[in-house]
Amino acid sequence: MVVRYRKAVTYGVHALLAALEVSGAECDLRLGTTPEETAAHIAASEADRVLVLWSFYSPDADAMAAELATVRALADDERVLHLAGGVHATAEPQHVIDSGWDMAAIGEGESTIIALVAALREGTPLTSVPGLALRDDDGVAVRTGPARQLPLDAFPSFPNRRRHFGPIEITRGCRYTCRFCQTPFMFGGRFRHRSVASVREHVRWMAEHGLRDVRFITPTSLSYGSQGPDPALDAVEELLAAVKEELPPHGRVFFGSFPSEVRPEHVTPEAMRLLKRYVANDNIIIGAQSGSDEILAAAGRGHGVQPVRDAVRIAVEHGFRPNVDFIFGMPGESARDQEASLKLAAELADLGARIHTHTFMPLPGTPWRDAEPAFIPLSTMRELDRLAQRGDAYGHWRKQAEHAVRLAETAKAYPRRARRRRTGG
Repeated sequence: MVVRYRKAVTYGVHALLAALEVSGAECDLRLGTTPEETAAHIAASEADRVLVLWSFYSPDADAMAAELATVRALADDERVLHLAGGVHATAEPQHVIDSGWDMAAIGEGESTIIALVAALREGTPLTSVPGLALRDDDGVAVRTGPARQLPLDAFPSFPNRRRHFGPIEITRGCRYTCRFCQTPFMFGGRFRHRSVASVREHVRWMAEHGLRDVRFITPTSLSYGSQGPDPALDAVEELLAAVKEELPPHGRVFFGSFPSEVRPEHVTPEAMRLLKRYVANDNIIIGAQSGSDEILAAAGRGHGVQPVRDAVRIAVEHGFRPNVDFIFGMPGESARDQEASLKLAAELADLGARIHTHTFMPLPGTPWRDAEPAFIPLSTMRELDRLAQRGDAYGHWRKQAEHAVRLAETAKAYPRRARRRRTGG
C-alpha cells in the first residue's frame, strides 16, 4: 500500500491506517509526500498488487488529478490500483473516475479499506467490497453496496503502533444540516460520539509516547454527548476531566479551538466557566457565517445574528479570544446582506474577536452544490482587506473565490441527475 500523504488530509488517512491495524489487515506501507516519491514507492514495490490511496477535498480535485497523471507517467502497470477517497470522491465518483482514478471510495472508509485489502489478497471480485464506485467497460462509475456506519468506538482515530498521532475524533456526523457544509451529507445528520473510555485509551497511547497536548475533531465541540440542540455540559466535563486524568502533570487539553469549533448559541457563561477549568487554549472558534438573519435562515444554520453577538461578548468576558467564521457570497446574498455581515464583523472585532473570512464555494454533496454564488463587489473586498490590515481578519477568501469558479464548472459538467448504476454484488 502506498499513500499519497498530504498534510491537508492526514486525519482521514490516519483513521484508515488505524482500522487496518486493529483488524489485522496491515500492509507493507509506504508514504509518498510528493508525486515523485509516491511513484518511486510504487516502482520499488515487489508486491503482486499495489494499492495507492488518495484523499482530497473538492477544491483540490483538479490539482490531485494532475498529480495522479504525473504518478502514472512515472510508475504504472497492471499491478497498480489507484483509489480516491474523501468528501469529493463520495459526492462526485463519476468525476473522480473520469479524472483517472480506478476506484472511488464512497462514504466512511474504515470498513471499505479492510474489505478491499482482503479482496485483493484473496483474489475475490471487487464488486463484493462495500462502499466503492468502480469503472465499468463504458467508463461509468458503478457503485457497490453501501458500507455500514459503525459506532465511533469501532475503530481508533489513529494507529498506535505506527505512531501517526493526531487529534482524537470524538464526534462524527452532524444534526445541523447547513446547506453549504459537506459533513452531515457524508457522515449523516445525527451525532455519533466516541465513548469516554475510548478517548482515555487514545490519551494513554499518546502519553506513553511522550505527547502531552490533546486536541479533538468534532463538527461542534459543545455538542459532545448530546443528540439534541442543547449541550450536555455534564458529558463535556466528564470527557475533559477524564483526559486530564490520563495526561502527565504538564499535559494540555485544547477544546473548541482548531481543528474544531463551537456553535454560537452554545457559548454560555456556564459553558465558558467549564472550559476555563480544563482547557489550555486562550481562543475558541465560533461559526457565525453571516450578519443577516435571512441568509442564516436560508443556509439552515439554526441560529440568528443575536446569538453571535452574545457568544463573542461572553467568550471575551471569560478570557477567550473568539475567532469568528464568516462566509461571503452565499446564494441569494444581497448587497444589504453583505453590508450587514461587514457591520457585524467590525462590531465583533471591536469587542475583541478576530474574523476568519471565507468565500462561499458550491461544494459537491451539499444542497447548494448547484447554487449560484452571490456577487462580491469591490467595495466588500476593500472592507475585508481593511479588516485584515488592522489585524482583525484573516483567511484565504480570494483563493476560495477561485475554487468556487472551478467547482461551479464541474457541477455543470456533471449534472446531479446523471445516470447511476449499481452492481449486483
